[in-house]
Amino acid sequence: MEQAFRKLVDQVEQVIQGKRDAVQLALVCLFAQGHLLIEDVPGVGKTSLAKAIARSIGGTWQRIQFTPDLLPSDVTGVSVWNRATGAFEFRPGGVFATVLLADEINRASPKTQSALLEAMEEGQVTVDGYSHPLGPPFMVIATQNPIELEGTYPLPEAQLDRFLMRIAMGYPDRDAELEILEADRDHAAAAELLPVITADELVELSRDVARVHVAPALREYIVRLADATRRHPALELGASPRGALGLQRAARAWAAAAGRDFVLPDDVKRLAIPVLAHRLLPSGDAELRGVTGADVVGELLTSVPVPGATGATS
Repeated sequence: MEQAFRKLVDQVEQVIQGKRDAVQLALVCLFAQGHLLIEDVPGVGKTSLAKAIARSIGGTWQRIQFTPDLLPSDVTGVSVWNRATGAFEFRPGGVFATVLLADEINRASPKTQSALLEAMEEGQVTVDGYSHPLGPPFMVIATQNPIELEGTYPLPEAQLDRFLMRIAMGYPDRDAELEILEADRDHAAAAELLPVITADELVELSRDVARVHVAPALREYIVRLADATRRHPALELGASPRGALGLQRAARAWAAAAGRDFVLPDDVKRLAIPVLAHRLLPSGDAELRGVTGADVVGELLTSVPVPGATGATS
């Protein structure tokens, strides 16, 4: 797992330069069989990241530009009458890919956004009473612009909860941006990347992730973190049990990527904000004070007791 993870990081970084942290989190999300929400401004490499991941695992990729007039059938597919056969035929929508880029997902209507829910949770879509499986592997990378809010529909909490992580790509630092400009002519394009592992190998490695050991003390720590969000005075909505499960899955993937078969407290702490923060709903008063979900998780990481070294590996 560690070797495969490093190969993928190196491969994706041929396209996404100066963003190692974002690349690593995206790949941890992939190995944990989760979906990723990227909240950032245009032009920082969100589309290239999705392409590069799909190419690096020998998979397919589709991009759906979410707009107000996008229909649910454009996402899931539609049954069309075939005169030659005298029967309905299913024509797959854009969701049928190894990696789906749902670009500017908050521009589509809530009805269209919800078309992704079944796909993200069940790995299938149902059209006219028939279920059509997706993958594995199958990953949704959705993007939204946090600055431009006119004409957008905020993602409902139920859909946000389906994303294992939310990250921001961020701008590269000065040196990294200089390297991007210098390598403009000869850096690799996502379409030119060759697979470093196969989709079948990825599925097998994801199964190995599920076998990474999480000590009882660490499971208790995850539950205490989730429970603390539910009782925090600045929040109207705390982390769901799905959020706690997601944090455990992500911590297992992070540990496996580091070459370990057990999770450490630092793994949980490292991933708590990207996994939990977007699932939290600040109260109206807290929002007025500028308090975010990330602020609350950061506060809880300093106040909730961390298991000792013995409890972490026993």
